[in-house]
Amino acid sequence: MNRPPHVHGLPHPPLALVGHGPAKRPEPGPPDVTDRPDEGAEQGTGRPSGHDESAGRPTPPEAVLYAELRERTADLQRLKAEYDNYRKRVHRDRLAVGEIAVANVLGRLLPVLDSLAEATEQGEVTGGFQRVAEALRTELGALGLQAFGAAGDPFDPLIHEAVTFTPTDRLEQAMCTEVLRLGYRVGDRLLRPAQVAVAGEPPAAAPHVRL
Repeated sequence: MNRPPHVHGLPHPPLALVGHGPAKRPEPGPPDVTDRPDEGAEQGTGRPSGHDESAGRPTPPEAVLYAELRERTADLQRLKAEYDNYRKRVHRDRLAVGEIAVANVLGRLLPVLDSLAEATEQGEVTGGFQRVAEALRTELGALGLQAFGAAGDPFDPLIHEAVTFTPTDRLEQAMCTEVLRLGYRVGDRLLRPAQVAVAGEPPAAAPHVRL
């Protein structure tokens, strides 16, 4: 149909196609099974079964510092104990070395003391020589030298060397009756035993064995 030239627009809206209406939105359906939580997850938590809540917590920095402090303190205590033992061992070794050195020097001077003792018994140590002998004994005593051995001492085989033995029934135990040479020691170290004459009960006779 021909329209007049002064009329604008369509004569009527276009007809909708048969069978087509406005677009409809799909209705919501049940959730897909893929949206379910993992089978190993716990209900209501969303965490896998067996999960320790405390395991996932970070360690406080104070606890870490305290553990390191205890470890360092233990190391220092062990180091101090080792150093104390080392210092004691060194001190003990130094004392032992010093005692051995003094004992060696004093041991070399024992023949000199024996000569002085013999000269004194014969009355040859007099005047200035006697003062020198007394000063020598004093200085050696200051170094720890000790003489031992006297008549009447009980016989001790650890410090006495029996040169002669006289059997007698008047003594219950062996005694030193005469000192032939003095013994000397430095502290607990024996330089030489004393040579003595011993008297005591006669040794028991061995029982007769009948064959």
